[in-house]
Amino acid sequence: MSGLLMIILLFVIMWLLMIRPQKKRQKEEAQMREQLKKGDRVVFGGGIYGKVHSVEATTVEVDIANGVIVTVEKNFIQAVTPEGTENK
Repeated sequence: MSGLLMIILLFVIMWLLMIRPQKKRQKEEAQMREQLKKGDRVVFGGGIYGKVHSVEATTVEVDIANGVIVTVEKNFIQAVTPEGTENK
C-alpha cells in the first residue's frame, strides 16, 4: 500500500512541476499565433525578424527585407516582438 501511494505521489509531483507548466506555455503560444495581425513584428524559429504582411488560416506572409515576402506556417513564428527590437 505504501509503495502504491509513493508512485501516485511521484506522478502528481511530476505533473505539477513538468507537464502542467508545459501545457500552459503551449496554450499561450497558440493564443499568440491566433492573435497575429498585419503589421506585427515577429521573430521566426531560426532567429529571422520580419513584419507580418498578411495572415491566413494556417500560414503568414512576412516581409523580411524590402520587397522580400516569405510564406511560413504560423507554428514557425516564435514570438511577437516590440517595435525596434530587431538588429539592423
